[in-house]
Amino acid sequence: MKFIRKFLFHRVAFICIAVLIQLSVLIGIILRFKEYFVLFYGASIFVSAIAVLWIINKKGNPAYKIAWIIPILLFPIFGGLFYIFFGGNKLSKAKKRRMKSIGDKMIAALPPRSFILDEISSQNETAANQSRYIQDYAYSPPYGNTVTEYIPIGEIKFERLKEELKEAEHYIFLEYFIIREGVMWNSILDILVEKASKGVDVRVIYDDIGCILTLPYGYDKKLEAMGIKCCIFNPLIPILSVGINNRDHRKIAIIDGCVAFTGGINLADEYINEIEKHGHWKDSAIMISGEAVWSLTVMFLSMWDYLRGIDEDFMTFKNDITVKNLNERDGYVQPFADNPLDDESVGETIYLNLINKAKRYVYITTPYLIINNEMVTALSSAAKGGVDVRIIVPYCGDRWFVHEVTRSYYKVLVESGVKIYEYIPGFIHSKTFVVDNEYGVVGTINMDYRSLYLHFECGVWMYNSPSIVDMREDFFNTLKMCNQITMEDFKNIKWYRTLVRFVLRVFAPLM
Repeated sequence: MKFIRKFLFHRVAFICIAVLIQLSVLIGIILRFKEYFVLFYGASIFVSAIAVLWIINKKGNPAYKIAWIIPILLFPIFGGLFYIFFGGNKLSKAKKRRMKSIGDKMIAALPPRSFILDEISSQNETAANQSRYIQDYAYSPPYGNTVTEYIPIGEIKFERLKEELKEAEHYIFLEYFIIREGVMWNSILDILVEKASKGVDVRVIYDDIGCILTLPYGYDKKLEAMGIKCCIFNPLIPILSVGINNRDHRKIAIIDGCVAFTGGINLADEYINEIEKHGHWKDSAIMISGEAVWSLTVMFLSMWDYLRGIDEDFMTFKNDITVKNLNERDGYVQPFADNPLDDESVGETIYLNLINKAKRYVYITTPYLIINNEMVTALSSAAKGGVDVRIIVPYCGDRWFVHEVTRSYYKVLVESGVKIYEYIPGFIHSKTFVVDNEYGVVGTINMDYRSLYLHFECGVWMYNSPSIVDMREDFFNTLKMCNQITMEDFKNIKWYRTLVRFVLRVFAPLM
């Protein structure tokens, strides 16, 4: 009863009720004009046909198109209208202008660094080509003079983050998909409040859907009252809207422009195993120090300006403290952002480049393996060509239907020679690629449609960084706690479970 009362008074219940009322009104209108059913039906068929033609001819992933076309054809009366409400990435003209102006500012603040590309090219032309793509299409240049530290588990990231936050003198920027009240966040919040009281510019961005069940309504006002500036990304409103599709899935922490963190770890207790959720939670992060921090700083400020509706001078945050006097070179480091509104699938292209250019091995960790035909082909072709392709996924899924879709891809990959492993202790949430002891990526981008096409994401691409060796070592340490999937495992799967997986897989792009 306590849970029911709590739910009924939660804003999720209010939003659900409001949406149901809107649907009821729509159905009522249809019933009211039932004598014109033939006209209404004809108009609905026309709208659905237009929607299908639009989907077929627009730029986008074929699997995502099919996932929309099937329900439209099955339910022509409502399918077209449903796509109008929830399909695609629609922005008003005003928002598009604002987003473009902020994008232009980001490009201006992150000019190309051709001399670094020339250095990489002199060592490895393949690496230079990958780096050039990120610079030209994600507007994120490569850097030397940057040190990285790979962090293999949430508990270590928590301690390292607190250490760095306590050293802040100028500003602290945090951008996270999930913040949950508890040991982790409360400890960090205490530091933020203290720093804000001493004049440090503290800013926090969190995603509204990511935090809808973890933070109380109006939490941004509470933070503002503490002296912490706060913005909520894409607030959920009780109106049928396409805007719900795009979420801010990034996890970024920046301290004084000197140090930055990103990776899969949110600010919630399950990420440091303070509470158990889906078994033991395995995650990872990367900490960078030096010049490359500037790219993540600009990413944050771009989002902040968009949400706040302001026009700050980004360069005021780039000062002498941004670049440390480093005596060693930590390879090449290239933080990048992925924007779902620019029709460029940066995260997917980076992943495909790594797979297609691999010579010896590709080691991947991902919580979801919900991939399109291009990714299946790339992984399979690499394995068939003799590349050691290994993927670690969770044994305990966080959502049963998503986990079933992940498992539906096992057979075609295993048949091609890809080695699939399930993390037996629980849930693996890290998103990492390590390739040939040369390349590594740590970031927020899952191998699923939402991350690759609908969310704001980020990551760090590395070439010849010592952290890549640490990533490889962590991968093999994790393998010791995994069970490899073999062809024998597919013999005992019940037919109805296979059928469920097939059906769910059709709609995987909409999950």
